[in-house]
Amino acid sequence: MTVMTTHAVPYPADGLTMTGYLALPAGAGRRPGVLLGPEGMGLGDVERRRADALAGLGYVALAFDLHGGRYLSDPEEMLARCLPLLADPARMRGIGRAALDVLRAEPRTDPDRIAAVGYGTGGAVGLELGRDGVDLRAIATVNAVTTGRPGEAARIRCPVWAGVGSQDPIMTPAQRTAFTDEMQAAGVDWRLTVYGGALHAFHHPPVDHPTVPGVGHHPRHARRAWRDIVDLLAECLPVTEVGPGA
Repeated sequence: MTVMTTHAVPYPADGLTMTGYLALPAGAGRRPGVLLGPEGMGLGDVERRRADALAGLGYVALAFDLHGGRYLSDPEEMLARCLPLLADPARMRGIGRAALDVLRAEPRTDPDRIAAVGYGTGGAVGLELGRDGVDLRAIATVNAVTTGRPGEAARIRCPVWAGVGSQDPIMTPAQRTAFTDEMQAAGVDWRLTVYGGALHAFHHPPVDHPTVPGVGHHPRHARRAWRDIVDLLAECLPVTEVGPGA
């Protein structure tokens, strides 16, 4: 019996050698792909487990790298890298497109059926891919209700779902409003779910290193957010297999 397989994939982006994590579902035919973006700390075990879970649902999942193979557990170092990145749409798009090329080049991936799912900085990258006109079937973002350059949201050609905690001091109510106004003005098929009482990074299990203020795990809402993402993928990117072994 064929089982899920995983492996690390090196590729260049943002002047660094990135190391993505590719999880392949059981079977031999092509499957829809999910580009999975990490929080600002970077690709870690949490994202690897999410990629594994997506492969278990039948998707080819690539968790992409943000920091050249490093996980930035120091908040000051993380912010020093991520804040300039979040202010530079071209850099975010470059990081996203480089990872997307890796996912599309995987023989098991159906290159015409790909979604972007991201958390924090990784979610902002997914939104920028949409604003850049990349052909995606869905975009899901948690803790990243970021806005783009004027008019570019009209290039988004797929449904967008965003999730955020009501008590998130980083993604403020004003930012939520600006994001939804942008999506609405652009005619995007959008949804925003606000999880009552949740802080920033509510989906992320507790860590044993310092974090930025306003971060806290909310197990119940973390489970709900994951179900919301899976439901979006089931709606917009149902798993069907094509090619050998279908």
